[in-house]
Amino acid sequence: MKTTIFLKRVWKWTKRIFIFLFFFQLFCILLFKWVDPPITITQLVSWVSGDGLKRDYVGWNKISYNGKLAVIASEDQIFPDHNGFDWKSIKKAMAYNERKPNRSLRGGSTISQQVAKNVFLWQGGGYFRKGLEAYFTFMIELIWGKKRILEAYLNVIEMGRGIYGIEAASQAYFNKPASLLNRNEAACIAACLPNPKKYSVKPLSGYVASERNRVLQQMNNLEGDPDIQNIIKEQEAKKKK
Repeated sequence: MKTTIFLKRVWKWTKRIFIFLFFFQLFCILLFKWVDPPITITQLVSWVSGDGLKRDYVGWNKISYNGKLAVIASEDQIFPDHNGFDWKSIKKAMAYNERKPNRSLRGGSTISQQVAKNVFLWQGGGYFRKGLEAYFTFMIELIWGKKRILEAYLNVIEMGRGIYGIEAASQAYFNKPASLLNRNEAACIAACLPNPKKYSVKPLSGYVASERNRVLQQMNNLEGDPDIQNIIKEQEAKKKK
């Protein structure tokens, strides 16, 4: 009898917790469409672990055209066209990881997936986290839209050890606000994104120097894409440096 009562109480509280978490995550998704997260799990871990935490959230109009174009060129060239998932890249990454299980895992994450992971979740693998990432990716694509997703990406992604967001990166590397980044500077920052703790912008690592040239070439290739322009264009786009 006592066991039955105990189990009923556990089930009652379990349901309450799940209901609370369900509505809380919906609230956060809606809130973060308009407001930047006060802190993310990744940023908190960075601060606690001793890597530090440098960040300065800025609005869409305070991020240069070049910065927006550079991260698309570096990280997700079909960003305007997918629904959050680049299935072709995911399949390639899975095939590579199966062929070479002893090497570092290759990812196929889009900008949307990276935002979902960095805003709502934690770093690392596992099917449970990946499942949550897929859910949050779907939801922000549905509710936020591409422009807000890109703005959030440029504010929360790590761009150097303990450096989060393009404003903090611009100040740390070039002593200027993100609104004034030229093409070369934006490409340097974007070039470190695959592993910002390993690939240094200042001092300039060999990898970033080489990858910067590829990013600049891709920026030139993608700049005429009308779908990309519909996302990143500004009234002052013609004044880009």
